[in-house]
Amino acid sequence: MPHISVIIPVYNTEKYIEKCLDSVKNQGFKDYEIVVVNDGSTDNSEDIIKKWQNNNKEIALKYFYKENNGLSSARNFGIEKSSGKYFILLDSDDYLDTRLFKDIKQYLDEEIDLIKYKMRTVNENGEILANINGPVFEKCNGEEAFKKFVGKENFLDVACIYFYKRDYFIENNFQYNTVNKYHEDFGLTPLVIVNAKSIISTNIYGYYYTQTNNSITRNEDYKKTIQKAKDILAHYDNMIDKIDGYCLNKETEKLLKA
Repeated sequence: MPHISVIIPVYNTEKYIEKCLDSVKNQGFKDYEIVVVNDGSTDNSEDIIKKWQNNNKEIALKYFYKENNGLSSARNFGIEKSSGKYFILLDSDDYLDTRLFKDIKQYLDEEIDLIKYKMRTVNENGEILANINGPVFEKCNGEEAFKKFVGKENFLDVACIYFYKRDYFIENNFQYNTVNKYHEDFGLTPLVIVNAKSIISTNIYGYYYTQTNNSITRNEDYKKTIQKAKDILAHYDNMIDKIDGYCLNKETEKLLKA
């Protein structure tokens, strides 16, 4: 069992996927696997991935092709196929800081359910646009962590800035919503946080989020904007339904529903 599984859903990112894969390869940390899920790409992404795999045979890379069904479906599939003690989610047009695994290693043997790290936004030339700050704290339970995050962490819901203990994630049957495909993080990440027995928030900047013209959050298409709003409401309603089945204190419930 590798220590870390890096799950990379891919859809038509031929321009970025090699840099993404190289950022994992260059970690200087050997105990990991890469799980690439090609979600029905129609560009040259598959050829680039297979060429990279052939040129880096020392890297444990699992490659899967599936019919297109969206990011949530690809993430769920990748998590199912992963085997690491921890997994992270890496979008294929983004990349990792090459020190991330080394810097996070000190926490990987502490049996922590969720380890949060930080993100930088960059443009397509790799120039840093912003450092995304937020609370830093030692190990606590999920409800305590959620209280620390609320109002101080603007990117709380982003799925790609956490190391997830795989057993914790699987045992709680967490799944990304495959029906409402926009903002899929919104309805799940808060639930993953509040249910955790242990979580730590580090000051490690490990994720580079590339601001592309075609990213979900920047697309100005009117129909997509309407659909995103509908999906957010659906995720919220689903989250509220699930909250009612959890044994949370009243303050946490109030914060989740706010």
